[in-house]
Amino acid sequence: MTRGIEGKVVLITGGSTGIGAETARLLAERGAKVAIAARRKDRLDEVVADIAANGGTARSYALDVTDKSAVQSVVAAIIADFGRLDVLINNAGLMPIRPMSEVNTDEWDQMIDVNLKGTLYGIAAALPGFLEQGSGHIINLSSVAGIKVFAPGGTVYSGTKFAVSAISEGLRHEVGEKVRVTSIEPGAVESDLKFTTSGAAAETVLDFYKQAIPAASVARAIAFAVEQPDDVDVNAIVIRPTAQQF
Repeated sequence: MTRGIEGKVVLITGGSTGIGAETARLLAERGAKVAIAARRKDRLDEVVADIAANGGTARSYALDVTDKSAVQSVVAAIIADFGRLDVLINNAGLMPIRPMSEVNTDEWDQMIDVNLKGTLYGIAAALPGFLEQGSGHIINLSSVAGIKVFAPGGTVYSGTKFAVSAISEGLRHEVGEKVRVTSIEPGAVESDLKFTTSGAAAETVLDFYKQAIPAASVARAIAFAVEQPDDVDVNAIVIRPTAQQF
């Protein structure tokens, strides 16, 4: 158990694998009550079973973060099940890498819908309750590609992550007296994100990810932000492999 985490109710989107799943395991181990949401309910249930086997508390919720009403419904269900919500971790994301000259607008739309709109829908669902209760913590997963444009190939992905970082900072300015806001900005991390690229760039992406750090490394950074006293807001954490120059 960890003071500052113990007893908090935490919603993690994209919680079936990678950073989301490892964060759920770690926070549950430290005493949080964890709600994990993603499209693949079977994978979520595996994570919940792992947490339960280790004495933790977790529940799973099927969710497509691009569906605004579904996000609202899941947040309402979590509050009904656990009695409150204390932390929202907007983790769901896609990273198809492709030159803009290929003009794959379907992939552009997917990244905007999941990475950007999904984050906004999560904020929209959780923020009113946080403001009403006078406390809460919103943690958004940005990227080092939201600090420096990842090009060629990652231009639109970078655009979505720059937006997530900007929204995080703007939100902090607006509601920071009641609600903490943290932007987590990872480099190459071992997760399913690397598999969302197809076509000619796929091999390059997989090669780049050979330097990836474990998802548990990012989970520890998230836990650090969550466990701080109420008067401490960790605004941003950049975390990447020591070998990664970008």
